[in-house]
Amino acid sequence: MTVWKTSVRNFLAHKGRMALSAVAVLLSVAFVCGTLVFTDTMNTTFDKLFAATSADVTVSPKSAETADIPENGKPEALPASVVAEVSGVDGVKKAEGAVSSMAVTLVDSHNKNLGSDTGAPTIAGNWTDNDLRSMEITSGHAPRGPTEAMIDADTAEKHQLTLGDEVRTIAVTGDIKAKISGIAEFTVTNPGAAIVYLDTATAQQKLLGASGVFTHISVTAEPGVGDTELKKDVAAALGDPAAYKLQTQKEAADANKDSMGSFLDVMKYAMLGFAGIAFLVGIFLIVNTFSMLVAQRTREIGLMRAIGSSRKQVNRSVLVEAVLLGIVGSVLGVAAGIGLAVGLMKLMGAIGMELSTDDLTVAWATPVTGLVLGIVVTVLAAYIPARRAGKVSPMAALRDAGTPADARSGWIRAGIGLVLTGAGAAGLWATTRVDEASEGSLYLGLGVILTLVGFIVIGPLLAGVVVRVLGAVVLRLFGPVGRLAERNALRNPRRTGATGAALMIGLALVACLSVVGSSMVASATEELDKSVGTDFIVQSNTGQLVVPQAADAIEKVPGIEHVTDYKVLAAKLTNPDGSTGDEEVTAADPTYPQDLRRETVAGDLAKAYGANSMSVGSDYAALHKIEVGDEITVDFKAGETAKLKVAAITSDDTNVDQGSMYTNITTAERYVAADRMPENMIMFAAAEDGKEKEAYEALKSSLAAYPQYKVQNQADFKQDLKDQIGQLLNIVYGLLALAIVVAVLGVVNTLALSVVERTREIGLMRAIGLSRRQLRRMIRLESVVIALFGALLGLGLGMGWGTSAQKLLALEGLGVLEIPWPTILTVFVASAFVGLFAALVPAFRAGRMHVLNAIATDG
Repeated sequence: MTVWKTSVRNFLAHKGRMALSAVAVLLSVAFVCGTLVFTDTMNTTFDKLFAATSADVTVSPKSAETADIPENGKPEALPASVVAEVSGVDGVKKAEGAVSSMAVTLVDSHNKNLGSDTGAPTIAGNWTDNDLRSMEITSGHAPRGPTEAMIDADTAEKHQLTLGDEVRTIAVTGDIKAKISGIAEFTVTNPGAAIVYLDTATAQQKLLGASGVFTHISVTAEPGVGDTELKKDVAAALGDPAAYKLQTQKEAADANKDSMGSFLDVMKYAMLGFAGIAFLVGIFLIVNTFSMLVAQRTREIGLMRAIGSSRKQVNRSVLVEAVLLGIVGSVLGVAAGIGLAVGLMKLMGAIGMELSTDDLTVAWATPVTGLVLGIVVTVLAAYIPARRAGKVSPMAALRDAGTPADARSGWIRAGIGLVLTGAGAAGLWATTRVDEASEGSLYLGLGVILTLVGFIVIGPLLAGVVVRVLGAVVLRLFGPVGRLAERNALRNPRRTGATGAALMIGLALVACLSVVGSSMVASATEELDKSVGTDFIVQSNTGQLVVPQAADAIEKVPGIEHVTDYKVLAAKLTNPDGSTGDEEVTAADPTYPQDLRRETVAGDLAKAYGANSMSVGSDYAALHKIEVGDEITVDFKAGETAKLKVAAITSDDTNVDQGSMYTNITTAERYVAADRMPENMIMFAAAEDGKEKEAYEALKSSLAAYPQYKVQNQADFKQDLKDQIGQLLNIVYGLLALAIVVAVLGVVNTLALSVVERTREIGLMRAIGLSRRQLRRMIRLESVVIALFGALLGLGLGMGWGTSAQKLLALEGLGVLEIPWPTILTVFVASAFVGLFAALVPAFRAGRMHVLNAIATDG
């Protein structure tokens, strides 16, 4: 009980000093809990949506593709006669034929794309009673003919659409112009999909290309009939199990959920990874806080030992303070995490993904996880300072309080750090020598971990060297005040090393990713310059295929020398060695080798575009021992089986179309019927000599009615690639900002506690003539040199990691190493400003000290 009272008393006595450590715990726990609440809420939202939109039993073609957008732009269909068969099954209350397609684009009268910008689909179909499970018509009425359409309320509100406005649905069979006859609102949360309903006949003809067919049948059970029982009865009535796929409501919802699961899991674990980094940085802050508090209470602890407190009691007292810190920080962190999740939901709403706070999901495991993590991490971080406190002898009460010397273990620590750093450097070196990326990734991971731990352990030794160098370059410019700042930073190398290491971790990741991102852009740009010969590339960023009417518009553009179609067909290949496997075969026009220059390691690529011929990639050829002249059996999934002769083997030492197999479109058309032939995934166009600019403008103008496609010349394509990588890096930098914020708090806390520790010293310096301005400058310079120390270590370490990672990317065709010096230098200079910012409050407090009171203080 005495230990508990002493711990609580000390905790409350030093609550101001604990505050920043509590904030570090709070931020880390908040990020974990916010991530869990946010992803759980997304799961709840999609679960409700999928459950509401799924019928009791759904019947669809067995051959229906799992992809959202079928190869030929037309979903697989069932004949309307199946609806009548299902309707007659005992236990069926109602069976409705439904049409649904995601291979569409919805635009307004000004050719503005009405679809989502977040990757959510645009869905077109017919209105059925099953839709009433999840939607209700709030104005107007359902479409009654080919000139009417109904859209969802979210899309109408977002784009200011009202009844009578014209919309156009773009599908592979043609454009469907209609006026809005009704608006339907979701009764559950719609995460962002755009929905357009057509009358049944129009939906069948325009979305499926035929009358009297449906993509699926929604079956409603009679009261008292279970879904599983009904599914068995319908399956028995339909007979042929190879022709139909039947799903209960739960099975359909689970299937849809699984398709979203991988995306949500990646997002969840990526965010938790950044939360882990923040926790790691927070550990340094907590260790420093308790180390300094123990040092400042040396006399107090010595007195406790003198009057009978055992080592265990002193140790336990410090750990109880850590538990209290962990509890306070974690409880506040859980609450902040829920607020963070709500903020993320609002942010997602601003960019188009609607998530309702009505679905906010806080599972019991979330606060428990936050509390356990926060408390355990805090106690573990405080363990070493607690042990150090237990070792304080009663004789320490006779000495001045202060930081105990750590020289005794310094050499052992330095030795361990050097060994770990050397082992990590060896791992990074081994990464650059491997021939397989999979093998190198293991060495890279090992090298990153060992060098990081090694730098952390060796931090005090590095602090002694680096701070002196920085002092000579930066601090000596400020005369005696600069030298004082340097000596203060060197006074306790362990503390300086730990404070700098916290900043080092975040900046090392920033530098590593900057090197990798810049190298990827430089490598891809070089590859494009070397291999891409076409003038223009036309494609959709949303995965939509090029509809025939858009392809026709491209063909008619004046000033174009040639246009190349590029289609991808799924097929099962039987190789000469007897092996089989599912692959994709690219069917293109014979002009494609002009648009994309591919190195040929055997044979003649032009001959691969001859009748019944094809090419394969070098890796595939080596794996299956394929040579020029061999024959491969190609079973096109959308058509018949062909025997194609290998006329060329292309090099896979590239990043563009790596591993692709080519054949002529005319060859593919012999084995795949016209209505089953895939639409173009991408199209290429070359301008006539001297007409590039005119052709570029004409091409963009011809596709103005089809906003889902982008027309890019080579400069556009490179810039788009750079922008995409830049956006990804910016997201990562934003997430890493949490770790850097925690590291800055560590600098603030270290300086604040250091000022308290040096109260008497500061009073004496003020008494012999040091002005307040000089005192504040000294503390600011100390902060700057600590921040620059951490930045130097982090940036150097990160560039080493990034360089090693690029060597692995070189094995995948990204062979250019580029160090982004402007970014590196900007981050280094920004670190100095971070140090200045971190010192503002400690310097202000030090300057306000009363000189006599400071001299009279006991530490």
